[in-house]
Amino acid sequence: MSEQELVNEELRRLAVSGDIGRFLVHARKLHPSDLSDILAGLEPDVRLKLVKTLPPEVVSEALAEMEEEEHPEELLAALRPEQAADIVEELEDDDAVDLIAELPPETAARILSSVADRADIERLLTYDEESAGGRMTAAVVAVSQQVTAGQAIEEVRRQAEQVGEFYQVYCVDDRDRLVGILPLQRMVVAKPETPVREIMEPPPAVASPELDQEEVARLMARYNVPAIPVVDHGGKLLGRITFDDVIDVVEAERTEDLLKFGGAAGDEHLAGEWHHAVRRRLPWLYLNLLTAFFAAAVVLVFEETISQIVVLAALMPIVAGLGGSAGTQALAVTVRRIALGMIPTHSGFALVGKEMLVGIINGLAIGLVVGLVTVATGRGWQLGAVVMLAMWGSLMVAATVGAAVPLVLQKLGVDPAVASSGFVSAVTDIAGFFLLLGLAAMLLLPGG
Repeated sequence: MSEQELVNEELRRLAVSGDIGRFLVHARKLHPSDLSDILAGLEPDVRLKLVKTLPPEVVSEALAEMEEEEHPEELLAALRPEQAADIVEELEDDDAVDLIAELPPETAARILSSVADRADIERLLTYDEESAGGRMTAAVVAVSQQVTAGQAIEEVRRQAEQVGEFYQVYCVDDRDRLVGILPLQRMVVAKPETPVREIMEPPPAVASPELDQEEVARLMARYNVPAIPVVDHGGKLLGRITFDDVIDVVEAERTEDLLKFGGAAGDEHLAGEWHHAVRRRLPWLYLNLLTAFFAAAVVLVFEETISQIVVLAALMPIVAGLGGSAGTQALAVTVRRIALGMIPTHSGFALVGKEMLVGIINGLAIGLVVGLVTVATGRGWQLGAVVMLAMWGSLMVAATVGAAVPLVLQKLGVDPAVASSGFVSAVTDIAGFFLLLGLAAMLLLPGG
């Protein structure tokens, strides 16, 4: 057991025993993320007692670091409005908004009524939580483009006391419109009388408050910047989005895409109740059941063929399984390219063509191996040829469909990560069974 685990275990023991004094001594030394883990591992009544007892400056950041499925807002709602307001006032405005937004409107209003400086929080609450406006903080360090480097340093020093951590200094005009970014190094090394207009740089990227949070993450990754300024349609500086918020966005979006890709609802909480998981997953299982019936219908059509060539029943799972794997590979690559914005306009056909070529080559390579194994087991070269052709065609179809389906769904406005898997699975199974059984009926049966 590591030293940190020993500390966490000791803190849990102190919390359960009610030794709040000693708990607080250790808690003040912890990073908020570690304290949030300890709170999450406690029984609800013990956790609430701690939140009620600990000073706001200690518990506030821990609540902000708790995972969404742990419902830190419920702890906030269980406090007296005045006590909850004290915790909110200790938070950065974007972290406060994340907590307040999860509360019922009447509860949020009661708490905010006791928050002294609530204007920024109320403004941020008006934006969609998955937009740039919902992710930004209004706390920025900004200087006028009319000042000198020496004056800018003094202004930055003054504003930093209220803003806390910052990574960029923004230059604005007399109407608070963003006109540039002032690099800290340039500002410090410039002569004090140098106008900031001469050393500021144009911002590499800006975001409107309505911009989707995923687009903000792409901008930050593309331009390799620690923060993105948010401006309105008139260019007025509204706030900034920092890299730590973008990390949360990327993690959340990847989790959502992975859940959707596996046929689970993207909004399913990883620590949620079992009945919520059943309600979200069952519809997709019904859809997969429907597509499985179509594949079964193909098999039923060739019932006579299977009865005469029984070994086909053993080969069907091989053809369908490898076709499904090839389709999933192409699907995963295409969905990921879509998520990263790596498919420029009019390049969809090129991507499908590439995946088709990959499917043809892989199908030929795998088909030859399966065909040779079939011949080596004494089943005859005719059956080996049928299996090879079926495998070849199945992998080609699977790769093509795996690339094409998400692109088509995207054009139709449907999330490719949600609906692609079922369609691709159905088509690859049907194609694999049809090719294997159809070729066997034509080439191996008398009169075929």
